[in-house]
Amino acid sequence: MISFNYETQFVLQDEAKHEEWISRVIESEDKTEGEINYIFCDDEYLLKMNEEFLDHDTLTDIISFDYTMGNLLSGDIFISIERVKDNAVDFNVPFEDELKRVMAHGILHYCGYKDKTEADSAIMRYKEDEKTALFHVEQ
Repeated sequence: MISFNYETQFVLQDEAKHEEWISRVIESEDKTEGEINYIFCDDEYLLKMNEEFLDHDTLTDIISFDYTMGNLLSGDIFISIERVKDNAVDFNVPFEDELKRVMAHGILHYCGYKDKTEADSAIMRYKEDEKTALFHVEQ
C-alpha cells in the first residue's frame, strides 16, 4: 500500500496516478509492494530529521527509512518540496519531473541501489530515468 502524507501546504496532484506508477516501478524491479509512505515536507522539517536521525547538518531533498524485508518493499520516504523546487531550477527541469525522480530515488534505494560512489550514482541516475519514463497520464 502506498500512501501520501503532507507536512506542508503542497498537495500531490492525482495521487492515484502516482500510486499506480510507484506500483509499476516496484513491479519492474521484481519486488513486492509493502507499506510505502511518502511524507512531503519543507526544508526545516527535513533538516531536523537529518540532524536527529543521521547526524547531518545539511539540507537534502530526500531521506528514506527502509523497512524492507526480502523482496517486500516497505519504508517511509520524506521529501522536501522546497529542495525539489530548487533542484528543478538548478537542473533546468520541470518541478513535476524532478519530483518524480526523487520519488523513484527512494524506491530504488529500497531495491538495493546505492549512490555513495560515482559508479553507483551513475547507475542510480540511469534507473531514475528508466523509472520516471514509466509514469503515464492520459491526456
